[in-house]
Amino acid sequence: MSKLMRGALLSATMLCAHLTGAAAQEPNRAEVMHWWTSGGEAAGVRVFADAYEKAGGTWVDAAIAGGQNLRAAAINRIVGGNPPTSSQFNTGRQFDDLVGQGLLVDLDTVAGEGKWRDVIPAPIVNAASREGKFYAVPVNIHGHNWMFYNTATLQKAGITEAPKTFDAFFADMDKLKAAGVTPIAWGGQPWQEALVFDAVLLGQGGRDLFLKVYRDKDEEAITSEAFQKVAETFHRMRDYVDAGAPGRNWNDATNMVITGQAGVQIMGDWAKGDFIAAGMTPGDDAGCALVPGETGYVMGGDVFVFPKLGGGAATEAQNLLARTMLDPATQIAFNEKKGSIPVRTDVDVSGMDACARRGAELVRDPANQVPSVNFHVSADTVGALQDTITSYFNDPAATPENFAADFASVIGSAD
Repeated sequence: MSKLMRGALLSATMLCAHLTGAAAQEPNRAEVMHWWTSGGEAAGVRVFADAYEKAGGTWVDAAIAGGQNLRAAAINRIVGGNPPTSSQFNTGRQFDDLVGQGLLVDLDTVAGEGKWRDVIPAPIVNAASREGKFYAVPVNIHGHNWMFYNTATLQKAGITEAPKTFDAFFADMDKLKAAGVTPIAWGGQPWQEALVFDAVLLGQGGRDLFLKVYRDKDEEAITSEAFQKVAETFHRMRDYVDAGAPGRNWNDATNMVITGQAGVQIMGDWAKGDFIAAGMTPGDDAGCALVPGETGYVMGGDVFVFPKLGGGAATEAQNLLARTMLDPATQIAFNEKKGSIPVRTDVDVSGMDACARRGAELVRDPANQVPSVNFHVSADTVGALQDTITSYFNDPAATPENFAADFASVIGSAD
């Protein structure tokens, strides 16, 4: 361990004693770091806050816009000795280093009491666990391969149903373009472009190719004709985005669909939360369909980790927060606002919107469960893949062959 890390851990130990004393003065006080700042996200996190306070806790909100910004701030605080009660991460490997450094609480006792392993899909359990123990509380399942649209906008362009093939998809994009509407509301940020690529990879390439690429890191699969066809389809979407796409936030792209400026958005179902916040009904005026191909459900989501705070009242606050987040009623209320589906498969989703019911139905069948890239490779590798995908998409002269070679190079060095 480096001198810097030893110093950070010593500072954390000294500060934890102070924080524990503060927590004893204010029982069940929980400072929660998260990046949920858009309309639907803010409504969702409010559900958690209200439920925690109803359970006897005090919620201290610590929001920082942008997942990357939040994660960097949270890691700095945890390593630097000023940890929050809990912090959000994406489901997957983003908190590996914190576990390895012994900075997170082992939640296995709470998990055992709540029988989490019995009610949460196995890929999510595995992603929240290290060496068989829970180190994070998974709170939802996000589908990454959704296509959202404004039903009225599509109807005005002569489109009566969501496309089920990519040939039909591009034919519909041509209709939208002819109608004077931006066909695809595109968020030109690396993580968004990579999300769309992965949706096309599953839809056109199929579950087998998706898993060979990300889980197996199979170079032959990546350089195959099937993978290059996926790349070609993804690159073709350049013809249907507007000049303002570069750098656009996902929720701004969602608003383009809500207001009828654009036809469709390929995005995770957190976008649905903003449709709901705008007064639109998912499955009705806010249409939803899986990206053409419908060969599975790309599962992502959010988890909350709990840094070590010295035990005592601080640990009691963390345990109460963990139990509250996975309470069945809270799960339904939160995910209705957030746009995702409950991480618990034992809750009644019959009162949720049509898109959520469809997602929950798919996830109940293990054959449809397709863990996202975040489950399979480190955060650094995810970032390198995003850069490779973005570079390819934004280069009009780029070829599928060269892209496949670059992609294989990144995967080949993945940890």
